Amino acid sequence: MDPECSRIQDDPDIKVMMAGSTLRKVKSRSWKKQRHFRLLEDGLTIWYKSRWAGKGHSTFSVTEVEAVREGHQSEVLLSLAEEFPADLCFTLVFHGRQGNLDLVADSLEEAQAWIQGVRKLIHRAQTMDEKERLDQWVWDWFQKADKNKDGKMNFKEVKKLLKMMNVDMNEEHALHLFTMADKSESGSLEIEQFVHFYKMLTQRDEVWKVFQDYSGDGERLMLEELQNFLQTEQYEGEQSVQHAQELIDCYEPSETAMKQGAMSLDGFQVYLCSQEGSIFKPEYQKLHQDMSQPLSHYFISSSHNTYLLEDQLRGQSSLEAYIQALKRGCRCVEVDCWDGSDGEPVVYHGHTLTSKILFKDVISTVKEYAFKTSDFPVILSLENHCGVEQQTVMAQHLKQVLGDMLQTTLLDGQVPQQLPSPQELKGKILLKAKKIGGLEECLDETLTDEGSDEEEMSNDDPESLSTEDPQAGNHTDKKSKLSRELSDLVVYCKSVHFHGFEHARSHAKFYEMSSFSESKAKKLAKEAGTEFVQYNTQQLSRIYPSGLRTDSSNYNPQEMWNVGCQIVALNFQTAGLEMDLNDGLFRQNGCCGYVLKPDFMRDGNTQFSPEKPEERQGYKPLRLSIQVISGQQLPKVNQKEGSIVDPLVRVEIYGVPPDQAKDETSHINNNGFNPVWNETLNFVIHTPELALVRFVVEDYDKASRNDFIGQFTLPLTCIQAGYRHIHLLSKDGTAIPPSSLFVNINISELT
Repeated sequence: MDPECSRIQDDPDIKVMMAGSTLRKVKSRSWKKQRHFRLLEDGLTIWYKSRWAGKGHSTFSVTEVEAVREGHQSEVLLSLAEEFPADLCFTLVFHGRQGNLDLVADSLEEAQAWIQGVRKLIHRAQTMDEKERLDQWVWDWFQKADKNKDGKMNFKEVKKLLKMMNVDMNEEHALHLFTMADKSESGSLEIEQFVHFYKMLTQRDEVWKVFQDYSGDGERLMLEELQNFLQTEQYEGEQSVQHAQELIDCYEPSETAMKQGAMSLDGFQVYLCSQEGSIFKPEYQKLHQDMSQPLSHYFISSSHNTYLLEDQLRGQSSLEAYIQALKRGCRCVEVDCWDGSDGEPVVYHGHTLTSKILFKDVISTVKEYAFKTSDFPVILSLENHCGVEQQTVMAQHLKQVLGDMLQTTLLDGQVPQQLPSPQELKGKILLKAKKIGGLEECLDETLTDEGSDEEEMSNDDPESLSTEDPQAGNHTDKKSKLSRELSDLVVYCKSVHFHGFEHARSHAKFYEMSSFSESKAKKLAKEAGTEFVQYNTQQLSRIYPSGLRTDSSNYNPQEMWNVGCQIVALNFQTAGLEMDLNDGLFRQNGCCGYVLKPDFMRDGNTQFSPEKPEERQGYKPLRLSIQVISGQQLPKVNQKEGSIVDPLVRVEIYGVPPDQAKDETSHINNNGFNPVWNETLNFVIHTPELALVRFVVEDYDKASRNDFIGQFTLPLTCIQAGYRHIHLLSKDGTAIPPSSLFVNINISELT
């Protein structure tokens, strides 16, 4: 029995979970079915099946669960509040984009046991260190492969297990390792012996080689040898002396080695696989940037049609979509408002079959989740299609629900010359919408309606889905009323039509901002890149996907960041390259949703052109050299028995146009367990400050498209050079431990 499990098994809540409970799984008002749930012996897997069905069952791991919500804390359970009392209801929320699981227990005691039990298990999973995590992983595999549950594993079971683990190993070698681990010569391995077998299996020759290069006796690294390694290979300067001792204290498992002030191969491997040995500079993961500059000086994590969980035509509108985006660090969410039939404004994708949710519920949800991940301001981008009456209702909800959180007045009562900073607006929500007049004066009640932001392009944007005839002038002539109450809530983000850079230079106020469709923004970036960069030092720009992307696909945000656009709105619900780039850029600076633009994009007189990066002052290109050494425990793509991956690694650079590049290793046949490439990929980067580096692992297929295995994306400026591990993420952006790549990175000035 896993020692970690036995302690937790004594917990009364865990005992209830292991004994199993019948809980009602609820999907909608009409779909509510009883399922039998229990926690398996590994203390990690929750298993459930219908009480009647034959063999079919489902499982998920506690590590996939992010949180447990108590009571009526989901749309489904709220809609059934009359039928099921709150103290019997709870919701399991998963990482990534996986849907919630809504459950109802039969008794209060049972509900509490599951709520508290799952929370304890999540806490335990989060607080395990690297070694415990690996032990848990090995233990899980042992459980999976011990088919007859006798706590032992014979060679036949071991062979099956190797296939499950993505290892293609010739039988002779496997039998040799098996015999070495089978100390008692009983023909089967118990858990301790299996751990030994697994250690031999995962013996990392490539790590051993690096260790040998610096170890005098080949057994251990003395303090001085470790310092030498840190200085020479890991590019650490003076601090390597102190750091070497800290690493031994932190990662060395052997007491003997610690007493000698040395590090064993085991300790060395644990260090290389830890956060400190990872590719991301630990000091850049924390909040470290200057947050006191005007909002226009930051890239801001932004979502498009935030209320949608799926596509743009039939998808579900959902409050969960706002929760997921805000938890991902998104700081600008979109709210599409339409007149509701009973006087209450609703949110949905107009003129489509997407379902509707209440505006006031959206605002309550935003209030609750706005500042859980980040303290910095959230911008509510209002797409207003309501008549005056319901606009006034919207204004009342905004004031009542958000109260002081809503920034409705100038910070110090003065009209400044530039936007306030994220620091000054901490904990505040800003409304982006149309406004009657400016901050300086108030004009006449009537305002020529320029159409809502995303429609204002329909006159000149071939991609817009507007079916109306623009020649008929149908949305520019009619006078439409703006509710004074709603208008008064807009301070620093007044939506205006864009009339060109020339007009903006002479007339634009800092608090006025425009929205551009992706095609319009691309055209401006290509034709007037430098002007766009200059414009974005003062004004905020919001970019949104083309109206043709009804499948919720995304455009490449990098092209917009290259010209300094701050609010580059993406469909957060759609996984893929574009969201990987967004997650990659905003992974730095404490994941707070704001990243300071490089200095040459904050100076109003900048001459920077993304097309001609070599012309800027202070131009310093870099050479990036990546030796892709090996991969570890890559997940299986195809769950079919006997299929094993043929992995290759591709490195992709996203940045200014001359920096766009990709290169890949060859593929390794039949080895997802410990493939070794030892290939070097070289790149020249002209604008390092804007470059993102994406590592992708794929399963090579000569007949069809390669299958995606995992990826990791980060800004070039956040890369730690030296021998590093890259901990891969799934398509959804969630961790898939212990899958990783081992690389050696060198970054030097191009001479």
